[in-house]
Amino acid sequence: MAICVRDVRLVAMCDCGDDFCQSIHTAVHQQGKPYGEGHRCVPLSPSKGMLVLDVVYSRIMYIEILDRAPMHSLKP
Repeated sequence: MAICVRDVRLVAMCDCGDDFCQSIHTAVHQQGKPYGEGHRCVPLSPSKGMLVLDVVYSRIMYIEILDRAPMHSLKP
């Protein structure tokens, strides 16, 4: 099953406060609630750090980005 990346949008950055986390919410989801039926984790194999997609029925809901070089800020 293919996961559709072209429709992924940045909804919010993770606010956990961990300095190694740069995770991204790509859909609105109530904090503390499980994703429920159709949810699966898709671990990727980056050369450094950790990347995991939280997917619900082929829609990427969250991109977990851990222990990687800092992303560039879009702020002016």
